[in-house]
Amino acid sequence: MPTTTQIGNPSAANDKIGGVPTIHYFDFQSRGRGQVLRLMWEDAGIAYKDVRYTFDEYPSYKEAKIAELNPTATIPVVELNGKILTQSYAILRHFSRLLGAYDGKNEEEKYWADLICDIVIDWRTLFIQAFFSNNKDTTYPEHCKTVRPNFLRAINTHLESSDVASAGPYVCGNTFTYADMVLYQILHDENLVQEGRAGLKGQERLAKVVDAVEGRERIKKWLGSERYLG
Repeated sequence: MPTTTQIGNPSAANDKIGGVPTIHYFDFQSRGRGQVLRLMWEDAGIAYKDVRYTFDEYPSYKEAKIAELNPTATIPVVELNGKILTQSYAILRHFSRLLGAYDGKNEEEKYWADLICDIVIDWRTLFIQAFFSNNKDTTYPEHCKTVRPNFLRAINTHLESSDVASAGPYVCGNTFTYADMVLYQILHDENLVQEGRAGLKGQERLAKVVDAVEGRERIKKWLGSERYLG
């Protein structure tokens, strides 16, 4: 059976989004596309219900439950007041607009956040293909040697050369956006933020984003809690 956990108490942020969301996602430590939604909700102080499926039990629920919620039969799926929300990055943008935060202060910042997010989408697609391949012992090491360094260099260069990013530690300078969470999550899932940022050696601008995200008050508290699964 999937586990269901109530996280936090409803806040003003819950009022802004219209209630307490329920997320359906894998019990995959603190990783994946679903985890980035938890990251936003934790930072915003949003109470939510966390439904986690093991990889072994998920196939049966995929056909019996998830397919009823989402025509593509994929997770994460979010339920909120009778509405079904799918596609994690679309959900991030949706909640950003409802909260009046995380989406950039002006059109230039909004574009820049979207741009970095779209690059990460391309990266994550290739990461998943390599990491979950039947030949993972071959495909993932090759990914780490070729694909991953290219994305690291590209994003680091983007951030170093951007007028928008130059003002502060985040993707949009001093403005914390959903793009910081998306970027942080792929860096985490690729095991680049662990062990003293060893995986980001030579990518100082990316390391600054990681430090800034992990230094946010609510996120820092969450990372140090038993609920954060590594």
